[in-house]
Amino acid sequence: MRIFPLYDVFPMTELDEKLLDHFLNPRNIGEIDKPDGYGRAVNPVNEYFTDIYLRVKNGIIDDVKFKTFGCVVTIAAASALTEIVKGKSVDEIIDTKDTVHNLLRSIHNELGAVPEKNWHCPPVAVQALLNALVDYYQKMNDQQHVLRLEKLLEEVHCFFKDGQKAK
Repeated sequence: MRIFPLYDVFPMTELDEKLLDHFLNPRNIGEIDKPDGYGRAVNPVNEYFTDIYLRVKNGIIDDVKFKTFGCVVTIAAASALTEIVKGKSVDEIIDTKDTVHNLLRSIHNELGAVPEKNWHCPPVAVQALLNALVDYYQKMNDQQHVLRLEKLLEEVHCFFKDGQKAK
């Protein structure tokens, strides 16, 4: 895929073609009417935000949509994350060791190269997803999962502070 006008602004040494594809052709964009879970995250670095909407059937993420206000990487990361989690069980997503790190690594793998100056962007998508899952479990009155997700949300905050990259 060649996007010549963007090459002048974002040389390919800085942004990978996969990342640009998710930005120019975002997957699962929009919102779900009466979602089973909704979450918003605001990036503390630049105040960009991402909203994630979930439809869960029998513990499986049947549909996921996002809306975002942000840069190329913020939009691409939300698009990639929706592709990663769609069709997976909620337990598969949150009950693994190093959940946050694994989600961030999956986003980075899906997008290719993410410039170091933008490492603070993908955690916004993860935080929005986790907030949507908190909403989902609160609606189900499942306090055990809500507490687990709150711990995971604390981990996400470290990625904003430390500017870490999932390797």
